[in-house]
Amino acid sequence: MSRSIVNADIIIVGGGAAGLATAIFAARLMPKHSVLLLDGARRLGAKILVSGGGRCNVTNRVVTTNDFCGGSANVIKRVLREFPAERTVEFFRELGVDMYEEEDNGKLFPVTDRARTVLDALLAEASRRGVRILTEHRVAAIRRKAEHFEIDARAKRFLARRVVLATGGRSLPKTGSDGIGYCLAEALGHTLVPTTPALVALILNGEFHSPLSGISHLVELIVRASGWKPIRVAGVLLWTHFGVSGPAVLDASRHWHRARAEGREVAVYVNFLPGEDLGRVDDRLRGLAAAYPRAQVHNALAALLPARVATALLENVGILPAVQTSQLSRPSRQKLAHALVEWPLPVRDSRGYSHAEVTAGGVPLSEVDPRTMMSRTCPGLYFVGEILDVDGRIGGFNFQWAWSSAHVAASGLAREMRGRGRV
Repeated sequence: MSRSIVNADIIIVGGGAAGLATAIFAARLMPKHSVLLLDGARRLGAKILVSGGGRCNVTNRVVTTNDFCGGSANVIKRVLREFPAERTVEFFRELGVDMYEEEDNGKLFPVTDRARTVLDALLAEASRRGVRILTEHRVAAIRRKAEHFEIDARAKRFLARRVVLATGGRSLPKTGSDGIGYCLAEALGHTLVPTTPALVALILNGEFHSPLSGISHLVELIVRASGWKPIRVAGVLLWTHFGVSGPAVLDASRHWHRARAEGREVAVYVNFLPGEDLGRVDDRLRGLAAAYPRAQVHNALAALLPARVATALLENVGILPAVQTSQLSRPSRQKLAHALVEWPLPVRDSRGYSHAEVTAGGVPLSEVDPRTMMSRTCPGLYFVGEILDVDGRIGGFNFQWAWSSAHVAASGLAREMRGRGRV
């Protein structure tokens, strides 16, 4: 049985943030060309809708290469420079979406506090620009021919002059991110940096965390892996019934996973007093004993930490809560100081791709031209967003990578097709 054939100048595979943005930018720059977007889901934008607790953290006021891991920092810097956060704010303002900055962390959200506002604006602009969108069209294969690409999706065959892979990674598979893009990229000649979950909560062994479930507080996490310099991540930690979550944990999780993927010995520790070291904390405890000799150790510690955390620490280092600070022996004091600045977290695993906000690893940046996002291996093939070996910390940075890489790809498409007399 023969399949119907659909032609388009540009086909974008994947209708998430990066795919929709690429479609819009391409249609703006090349209004005479047909832009077709294919996605396997029934409705687009599921990951946009669940991001930021349903509010969609569109970007951050300050975005630098230090906010990202993965491929070449120089490539990331170049792509971000072409479409920085200020242009993202301007772009969404053009779509009728104003932003506000969340206090103290630079996160930018739509003033409606609804992710639906962001998605609806993108879909409306895509429609206004003439982008054709076909949902429930999961791409099964892409073949490079002499002058075009052949794409199999559903019961149809699509022909395109240029193809953009915007399929995302493997995170939150219930939203449609099943990793198919990696298979498509490999079939077209690309290699892959092994993928792992990132921005994901960690599961702990033992019972230390159980009675602390629901408590959050500021900490510094230290990830120590063989062959690496220690990685320090400051932020809020949330104790849960399964282990730990919160911004600091989510940011540290990619490093734990990456170390494991590379076969390194890795351990994670908590500094309960961010910025303090062992010597200063020991001095601090001695100072408390001198200033408040009759104060109970637990009460003194509870001035620095949540009371239940203080109780758990004292119990686990073998110090009675009611002991007065002046009666604390030197060995006990030093043991407590060490526990405060480097408490081991017995990480067993993470909650995996089903809960991860992003995927680390993917198509290497070395295989992509940063001026255009076009493949160095397969001419006419472009990559944007999470499929690439780039992942940002929590705070809107992964969305910014989506918008920036989408704009660079669309601009690259326009220049390349203009050079061939097609614009």
